[in-house]
Amino acid sequence: MQLPFPEIETPSDEDIEAGRLLFAGETTFLKGVVAMDGLPPADRLEVCFAGRSNVGKSSLINALTGRKGLARASNTPGRTQEINFFTAGDLYVVDLPGYGFANAPVAVVAKWQALLKNYLQGRPTLRRVFVLIDARHGAKAVDEEIMTLLDRAAVTFQVVMTKTDKVKGDALDASLAATRAALVKHPAAYPELILTSSDKGDGIASLRAVIATLEP
Repeated sequence: MQLPFPEIETPSDEDIEAGRLLFAGETTFLKGVVAMDGLPPADRLEVCFAGRSNVGKSSLINALTGRKGLARASNTPGRTQEINFFTAGDLYVVDLPGYGFANAPVAVVAKWQALLKNYLQGRPTLRRVFVLIDARHGAKAVDEEIMTLLDRAAVTFQVVMTKTDKVKGDALDASLAATRAALVKHPAAYPELILTSSDKGDGIASLRAVIATLEP
């Protein structure tokens, strides 16, 4: 029986090479945005990464781009409240603030949620959001909140499982099952999972290939 939301098949050699070339050049930090009027021009294809605090988002972006210090992880969950734009050739790579920060002030959370909603609904060149889920835990209620927001914004999102090297066997299967059960409720979800480990490099070539083959 075919599982819903199976793991992505290994991309072709051609697509893997396209992904390698996309990120072979220099990736640079463009700007951090705290309001809609600060967004750069929507003049190129754009992908963004979303995930709860401590999911390993900065590490994944660094592995994807081959730049160890590009995206900086904060020791304080929820501390960074900017939408960070990076350029990789003719592509914008966008790092959304970590969500699920229980210790942040209510006003900060409200401001972040409003900015995120406006960004997702008003960015015509945004082709896909990659929602990061910690493979040790599977999808949680806080992850479903962002998925619901993406459904409402009609933005396709694809789940990337992080830290897959930290969990094996039955525990990984249970995590994937929980994630698949969550995804079936979300019409904007792309029907394949990408399993990654930033430390080991697993799945990074596949993620690059997926980005490189998105339709403009």
